[in-house]
Amino acid sequence: MALRILIFMLLAFALYFWGLGNHGLLEPDEGRYSEIPREMRESGDFITPKLNYIKYFEKPVLHYWLTASAQAVFGEKEFSGRFWPALLALGGVLCTFVLAKTMFGRETAMYSSVILTTSLVYFAIGQINITDMPLSFFLTLSMTGFWFGLEKNRRFYLLFYAGAALALLTKGLIGIVLPGGIIFWYMILTRRWDIVRSALYIPGIILFFVLALPWFIAVCFINSDFFYFFFIQEHFLRYATQMHGRYEPSWFFIPILLVGLFPWTGLLPGSFRTVIPSRLRSFGREKKEELFLFLWFTVIFVFFSLSNSKLIPYIIPVFPPLAILMGKVLHRITEDENHRGARRFLIWNSLFLIPFILALFIYPFVNNRISALELLPYSLPVALLLSGFVTAGWIFYRRGNRRLMASALCILAFLTMFSFKRVFLLYDSLLSARELASAIGEFRTPGDVIAQYGNYDQGLPFYLKQRLVLVNYLGELEFGAKQEKDPSWFIGDAQLKELWNGDKRVILVINADRLENVTEFLDPPLSSIVAKTDKRIVLVNRP
Repeated sequence: MALRILIFMLLAFALYFWGLGNHGLLEPDEGRYSEIPREMRESGDFITPKLNYIKYFEKPVLHYWLTASAQAVFGEKEFSGRFWPALLALGGVLCTFVLAKTMFGRETAMYSSVILTTSLVYFAIGQINITDMPLSFFLTLSMTGFWFGLEKNRRFYLLFYAGAALALLTKGLIGIVLPGGIIFWYMILTRRWDIVRSALYIPGIILFFVLALPWFIAVCFINSDFFYFFFIQEHFLRYATQMHGRYEPSWFFIPILLVGLFPWTGLLPGSFRTVIPSRLRSFGREKKEELFLFLWFTVIFVFFSLSNSKLIPYIIPVFPPLAILMGKVLHRITEDENHRGARRFLIWNSLFLIPFILALFIYPFVNNRISALELLPYSLPVALLLSGFVTAGWIFYRRGNRRLMASALCILAFLTMFSFKRVFLLYDSLLSARELASAIGEFRTPGDVIAQYGNYDQGLPFYLKQRLVLVNYLGELEFGAKQEKDPSWFIGDAQLKELWNGDKRVILVINADRLENVTEFLDPPLSSIVAKTDKRIVLVNRP
């Protein structure tokens, strides 16, 4: 077992960190979450987050601090932005292993860890500089601490409260609401009223306030407008309304979950069955571990499904408890040769994976965005490895060797994720401002004004280390823009024309489809185009 754990650790570390900085920052999120920490380090102000040098209060500060620390160590690079999400993804795997080992034994813990590490969406989000993976880790730490505090020693509640505080500092009130909801329903369904007395652990409560309050007090003291924007607008109004235009139907996360668990989705039906007690009368009194994990999943899944603001990464925190339930099923399959779960798993997995595999083969030839020759090198290896995953499962099942089947599937799952990792290189050319910034950097001179028309590539300030003038654009910067005292940073057509004809050298970035619109009102005529990418055109008003 020790050798298997060592091999797993080496594979997991290689999977999550190999080539982590090879592709450019993906727009818009990675540009934003790399630029805010860069501006913090440049200004020395680690209290008030700023984006393009104006206030940006949509998220708390912890993720910015973590990224700033990585930038201080590794430099202002793509790797530093993704360092903490990748590391905390593996931290979530470690918590999953420890909790699964305590609940169901070491073999289940091993399978659970592999399933979590190689689940498609969990792995993908662990490679991106956004707040969702840090949030997932801190919630996982919190719930692990709660279980150990309840079942082992109250001192573990320190982890529960610390995790909740750090989740609050990462993404706001859900760091409290979600753990509280899970514990509430667990207490109700198990009728364990002693949880209230047990969980109200004074040292843990003190630790929570020591970690969580100082920044909130400081930022509110410095910025009187923070409280309403952050707590009212970005929490209650964002959850209850469609103000951010992220509305999706209530079933939105169901297909995301099914695809997100690839290549292990076939274990999901069996994992839900493990929660059902032998007698309905025993519900809440037996299988308490399974019930706790199921509620951990359900509360988070339902909470975000009811929200009027939905994005794919929101449900990342449900993956650790599901991985443990699925790991328990996989372990049971390998131990009991007569258990029907193996056949059910393979049937379900075939039903889920085969259509996806066919789509990977067909899509390169039917899409109208990217040529088949360009897309096939990325889709074909993933399709072949997933085909091998399905085939290997049936072959070893027919041979009656369940342990070898599980081992082969674990290896193929790692190989599939290694292959999928290359897809980020494709998105480098589609969603990154790195190429655009490099082109601008070749002819930029000190003192140049850089403006962008009708859009905002959030990675540009990070790569260019320079603030942008934004023309006919506010977007998520509207709150900070209203408080900007210098009107020259947010301008319209008339101000752009004045700037273009002024005494400063101006570099203008526009969408490729807006060239004619811009040329209609800029006078004198635009100079020749100095740079082009697939989506952007760069012009300069003088050589």
